[in-house]
Parts: sequence; structure tokens; C-alpha cells
Amino acid sequence: MRQDSRPEPPGAVSVWLLAARPKTLWASVAPVVVGTAMAFGDGGFHAPAALTALACSVLIQVATNFANDLFDFEKGADTEARQGPLRVTQAGLVTPGMMKRGVVVVLLLTLLGGVYLIWRGGWPAVFIGVLSVTAGILYTGGPRPLGYLGLGDLLVLVFFGPVAVAGTYYVQALTVNATVVVAGLAPGLLSVAILAVNNLRDADEDRRTGKRTLAVRFGPGFARGEYIAAVVAACLLPLPLYLASGRHPYSVATVAVVAVALPAFRRLFVAEGPSLNSVLAYTARLLLLYSAVFSIGWVL
Repeated sequence: MRQDSRPEPPGAVSVWLLAARPKTLWASVAPVVVGTAMAFGDGGFHAPAALTALACSVLIQVATNFANDLFDFEKGADTEARQGPLRVTQAGLVTPGMMKRGVVVVLLLTLLGGVYLIWRGGWPAVFIGVLSVTAGILYTGGPRPLGYLGLGDLLVLVFFGPVAVAGTYYVQALTVNATVVVAGLAPGLLSVAILAVNNLRDADEDRRTGKRTLAVRFGPGFARGEYIAAVVAACLLPLPLYLASGRHPYSVATVAVVAVALPAFRRLFVAEGPSLNSVLAYTARLLLLYSAVFSIGWVL
């Protein structure tokens, strides 16, 4: 008797984990780690606020990933020719209606934590939360999705960088300063590097489906240059912060992360299509490494 060799579809939990894109969630963890370390260094650490900010940050990214899965499918940007990880709505594992409900459920969970942060931080916490959720939805949703216009890199820089770092710092210390905002650019830049690899990998498909990312607008050379510039700038950023203040000298150890990034730089120029997924994963680990080195250096 001939056996059916087709793989079994993943279970319900696995499907939703795929949609959440767990390997990308370091982008929401890293700025919270950095903001918490800076609050600790300034004597403003508040554990309940830090943990709640972490949960809300991750949940907002999960909701954004769900919305991206849904809206890219509805706009035809995700096709069978996709070279990146599986998108569950396009693959038929989740219906559009189920994905919409998934977005709502995750946002409601975010609101639960948000109530505490609003109680602690007041109207600034409301503003940060609403703005972050709105940006996540408008990234691929709405009549003119920002990601389709080539504005995704700017959104990622701002919201995975200064907004997340300064927001985390604020709900703990209940104040914020320019140093925190500037330091927040580094995790934002490394998240931009992740997006640059993603857009480089998907450039051909995005071009066919009308998604005008920077890699589509300016070509693969620009995307590679953007990646290297973002990583190097992020790693060097603590140096001018130290020179300006004379404080937290050990945070400058992030300069060494550039050496760790060299294999990704080399791979970026030889890999194409799905082979770039390894660079994507490596860059996520670089983001984690950067946040750990900076945070430890800042509190020493």
C-alpha cells in the first residue's frame, strides 16, 4: 500500500507561533533591556514597570506581526513564490477572519498591561502606547501602508529605538532625558539592519507586487550599504555618549560587536534569496548581544 508522504499540517499552537515570528521578537526585547539598564544606572529602576513594559512591547510586536501576515495576504504581497519563512494566512493555515480576531486578542492583552503603565506614567504612557500600536497597524494596513511606500525603515528606527527605550525608561524613572533618547537609536538601527536583510531577500517579489521598499526603490547595493551603516553606527553610538558625559565608560565595549558582525557583512554580499535567512537570524543575535553588552557596561 502506498503511503501518503505529504507532511502533516502543524498544530494550532504551532501555527500561531509561526505567525508571531518568535525569532524576530528580540527587536522588541532589546530596547526594553537597554531602557531598563539606563533607568537602573540612574537610580530609577522599577521592576514591575520594567516587566510590564517588556510584556507590552512583545505583545505589540506580535500584534504587528499578525496584522502584517493578514494585510500582506490581502494585498497580494505574500505569494507562493515567497522566499522567507511561512506566512500562515497565505498558506491557508489561518483564515483572514481568524487572524483579525488574533490581532484583537493580542491588543486586548496589551491593554491589560497598558492600564498599569498608564496608572503609573499618566498621559505620556497613553501617547506612547497608542502611537506604537497605530504605527504597527499602519505599517502594512490602511489604504496607503507605510511599509509599501518605503517608510518602514524609518518606522522601525523610531519605534524599536528611541520610542521603546525612552518609553521603558520613563515608566520606571517617571522622567526622561536626551541621553536616553539618543542611546535608543542603537537598537533601532540594528532593527533597521534586520529589516534591510528582509527587504533585500524579498526585493524581487516586492517589486512584482508593488511593495516599494528601499531595497526595491534603490536596489540591492543600497540595502547592503544600509545594513552595514546601521550596524556600525549602532555599535559606535555609545562612544560619543561617553565622550559627551564622561560617564559609563564600559558601555563603549559595544564597539567590539562590529567584529562579531563581520561574518554577516561577508555573507550579505554572497547570499541571495532564502540564503539570506541565515543573515537575518545572525543579525537578530547581534541585536541581543549589543543590548547585553551595552546594558552591562552601562550599569558597571
